[in-house]
Amino acid sequence: QVQLVESGGGLVQPGGSLSVSCAASGSIFISMYVMGWYRQAPGKQRELVASITRGGSTNYADSVKGRFTISRDNAKNTVYLQMNSLTPEDTAVYYCNAHLATTTSDYWGQGTQVTVSS
Repeated sequence: QVQLVESGGGLVQPGGSLSVSCAASGSIFISMYVMGWYRQAPGKQRELVASITRGGSTNYADSVKGRFTISRDNAKNTVYLQMNSLTPEDTAVYYCNAHLATTTSDYWGQGTQVTVSS
């Protein structure tokens, strides 16, 4: 059974920083997967924030470029999202995703709440 467990969410003031983590366990080695962070704000659709391929190539939503950084530690089976210069528009539930390319293997975490407010 595959589990993705996010952690590190919370409340932060505008302009602040926060790092969230996603630890994978079970029958999954994230080194084989494209890992992504998505977010969903109230009343909005889930959107891709950042992704990182098996080879380490990264992709970011225009709204977070230059502020967010995705990284992975295959030895720890963990992916991270460092978020800087946060704004209230970044408030959302952040979800971790693991996708095995060319297959239907796709896993989601339960989400972690990030709230940016003064």
